[in-house]
Amino acid sequence: MKKIQMVDLKGQYNKIKTEVDSSVLEVLDSTAYINGPKVHEFQKSLEDYLGVKHVIPCANGTDALQIAMMGLGLKPGDEVITADFTFAATVEVIALLQLTPVLVDVDPVTFNIDIDAIKKAITPKTKAIVPVHLFGMCANMEAIMEIAQEHDLFVIEDNAQAIGSTYTYSNGNKAKAGTIGHVASTSFFPSKNLGCYGDGGAIFTNDDDLAHTIRGIVNHGMYVRYHHDVVGVNSRLDSIQAAILNIKLKQLDAYNNARQITASKYSKAFKDEKNIITPSTNSGQKEDFETTDSHVFHQYTLRVLNTDRDALVKHLNEQGIPCGVYYPIPLHLQKAYQDARYIEADFKVTNQLVKEVISLPMHTELDDEQIEFITSTVINFVNS
Repeated sequence: MKKIQMVDLKGQYNKIKTEVDSSVLEVLDSTAYINGPKVHEFQKSLEDYLGVKHVIPCANGTDALQIAMMGLGLKPGDEVITADFTFAATVEVIALLQLTPVLVDVDPVTFNIDIDAIKKAITPKTKAIVPVHLFGMCANMEAIMEIAQEHDLFVIEDNAQAIGSTYTYSNGNKAKAGTIGHVASTSFFPSKNLGCYGDGGAIFTNDDDLAHTIRGIVNHGMYVRYHHDVVGVNSRLDSIQAAILNIKLKQLDAYNNARQITASKYSKAFKDEKNIITPSTNSGQKEDFETTDSHVFHQYTLRVLNTDRDALVKHLNEQGIPCGVYYPIPLHLQKAYQDARYIEADFKVTNQLVKEVISLPMHTELDDEQIEFITSTVINFVNS
């Protein structure tokens, strides 16, 4: 059996090496390293893929989220509601802009932001909601957009982990994750479902005026060189990364499908294990609604019950099986984001998840032998 990787970027690269190398060499030959033709080509291709009017590439996913908030004109002190159970970048940019983060609990099934918790957190100072499509699963966007419309709030989708995921409305209509809210951000960090070979990110919106504002922000506030019309930043996707993303975007559906197939094999192996809760593909809008395309499995994350999760992590590592704990500490308990407003009773689900979750290897190159070894090792430990 070949060595198990948490993310096998080398194996994936080897399959597209000729195309990637050729495209990168084109950039080197052209010397158009910043805002060159490859960037514009990727922008247009991603707009077509997502069915969104505007894609604005930028330097990384954290910048994308920050720039989206800057573009909306949020002011210091404005409250922004987001999930307690996610990576720190989501709340980090809220704090950096001197906005007020309002962390709320998540759903125990989807791990995404809890709809009732959003409703309870709204105050006259609330200006935006940031749903995170965690681990590749679409949040319940239909309910979130209804809340936003009722309270005149912006919705900023954090789509760093779910590019290519499809949300299905209760009436059967479909939309790609990142195209439903007022604006969205994504990351092209190498391990993402659509990852480049360095840092990269993008902002999506169907709002023409907002897109115009954001295009200025990413380029020092300039629309005409040396004319600074808005306060901006320096955040641009370079042409080499765009060249790589152009190649990989053509493979994204195949990559996501491979992840979904692997996830189904994992879940089938674990289906009779009472102490293992496998990921749901129900995005939450209807109890009887089940679809695979709502989840593109950036991570395959289990909940293990009646088990020492940290001991399981140690055991898997000893067996040559990499794994991850995303995330071991809730944001509301992180030193940087602690706040006297928070009450522990409001974070029951998150506080439980951080003790139980474990993410198994998930990428496009996993084979059946590896999957069988991983699942049997987990099952044997949980039942020991």
